[in-house]
Amino acid sequence: MLYYLFQFLEEQYEVPGAQIFQFISFRAALAIIFSLLISTIFGKRIITYLQRKQVGESVRDLGLQGQTEKAGTPTMGGVIIILATLIPVLLFAKLDNVYVWLLIVTTIWMGVIGFIDDYIKTFKKNKEGLEGKFKVIGQVGLGVIVGATMYFHPDITVKEQVRTDVVKEEITDAKSNNFESEKKSTKTTIPFVKNNEFDYSSLITWIDADYAKYAWIIFIPIVIFIVTAVSNGANLTDGIDGLAAGSSAIIVLTLGLFAWVSGNIIFSDYLNVMNIPNSGEMTVYIAAFAGSLVGFLWYNTFPAQVFMGDTGSLTIGGIIAVLAIATRKELLIPILCGIFLIENLSVVLQVGWFKYTRKKFGEGRRIFLMSPLHHHYQKKGQHESKIVVRFWIVGIFLAVLTIITLKLR
Repeated sequence: MLYYLFQFLEEQYEVPGAQIFQFISFRAALAIIFSLLISTIFGKRIITYLQRKQVGESVRDLGLQGQTEKAGTPTMGGVIIILATLIPVLLFAKLDNVYVWLLIVTTIWMGVIGFIDDYIKTFKKNKEGLEGKFKVIGQVGLGVIVGATMYFHPDITVKEQVRTDVVKEEITDAKSNNFESEKKSTKTTIPFVKNNEFDYSSLITWIDADYAKYAWIIFIPIVIFIVTAVSNGANLTDGIDGLAAGSSAIIVLTLGLFAWVSGNIIFSDYLNVMNIPNSGEMTVYIAAFAGSLVGFLWYNTFPAQVFMGDTGSLTIGGIIAVLAIATRKELLIPILCGIFLIENLSVVLQVGWFKYTRKKFGEGRRIFLMSPLHHHYQKKGQHESKIVVRFWIVGIFLAVLTIITLKLR
């Protein structure tokens, strides 16, 4: 909203300095500062309110060190992340941007699903929470909305490079000559490949070129799968203090770099990456989201004063998935979100191997001492803080590797 206020002041009254709100970098800086302040200052008040309402975590005894001491810790703290994200976004982002609204809808949509799940666990005393099929329906519904918007909305376009022999110092020439006009496209980025663009429509046009208009039949299910997989991965990662919030902050900041580069015609030309008009505005949202995650960590690091619950973890996963899809970097998810991926795989492998060995040998066997993977290390006697920091280090390594894919082909 402040963007439009200062735009009005500049145009009508020529107020000195009002034009600074035109810069994405300035508004992103304000967004991260405000989100940090909201999550740290008002976060404490929300935690106190949750304690007063006795919104505490019920903990099952799984034989993990220090687990029983966490019983009664306030949950549903994801509300802090959501509020600390949305308030700065509404203040500093351009609200006529389709990407911003897609992210706002994602935040509210997944937040509501997570909130219902936490509400059932906490107030209905049902440890299973919302039935799995309803969670999946919600995730699929969001995937349909995101996929349909990305495919059909006229403001979601790309600019493709037409020649790459322009001398990079000739910024003005590169700006005017090196890109085609905006057009609809189902192209995305493939890591570590020289001609690193893949068109989803090619999965159907090999049958007949006229089938390109039906590419949404392929594209939307892929989006649904990504949204569901990443949100569940984030949910599984939220098992020990600070792990999900810290790992997500690393991922989100990396996606912020991609969004800023993809939305800037000069840098996208220099780095030879896909230029996505209007995508730079997501940087403001990402800054607010990253600030809310870091601010939440103030209270979520060991020993945690609050848990995010599914209100936070499902929301985080949904936002990361949509950011990756919007920046056309969803095929980088296995690298960038490697922490989420390995947590997911550890559960799948554990369950699958247990069922297979029980059927074959009459007794179920395990690959890990316990899944998800972070619990395996807890069972080995490692302290929560050590596990979390080491996972963060791995996350930083994966983020750097993901950034390197901009030039490593």
